[in-house]
Amino acid sequence: MQEPLHFGDLQVGDRWQSQGRTITEADIVNFASMTGDFDPLHVDHEFAAQTPFRKPIAHGLLGLAWLAGLSSKCPFVKTDAFVSIGNWEFHKPMFIGDTVHVVTEVASLEPRGRRRGMVVWHRQLWNQADEVVQSGYFSTLVAAARPQQQTRPTLRTVPYPGTSSDAA
Repeated sequence: MQEPLHFGDLQVGDRWQSQGRTITEADIVNFASMTGDFDPLHVDHEFAAQTPFRKPIAHGLLGLAWLAGLSSKCPFVKTDAFVSIGNWEFHKPMFIGDTVHVVTEVASLEPRGRRRGMVVWHRQLWNQADEVVQSGYFSTLVAAARPQQQTRPTLRTVPYPGTSSDAA
């Protein structure tokens, strides 16, 4: 398993790109069921056909939730706490069949004592047409350093009573 990055491993300007995820109609219906947001713009094809979008769009918060999930392992960081989301913008709609991925960049680093530091991440959700769909900033507290390796005492192997080679 990959070891998580710590505050001291990060530099302003570091960037990562996540894997992609394709939006399905089931994703939209499940999100509507989970949140109770059954706005016809998301779930009614006939209604959505009469809008400027011409077809149902995914919930904006579904994109934000996916962004959080896709970026949770890209980069894989020893996060102590999620602090805030700032200046979040919804630039373009997301449609059934779109494939989105996340680009994450370290925007700023601020030490917070010896144990952790505040990281501000600039995060963007991109679609398959290379358009930014959503963007903004996440702030998290990240563990400052890797824990020191503890040395264990050297153990010697002792045969279990009655199992030594001279027992017959």
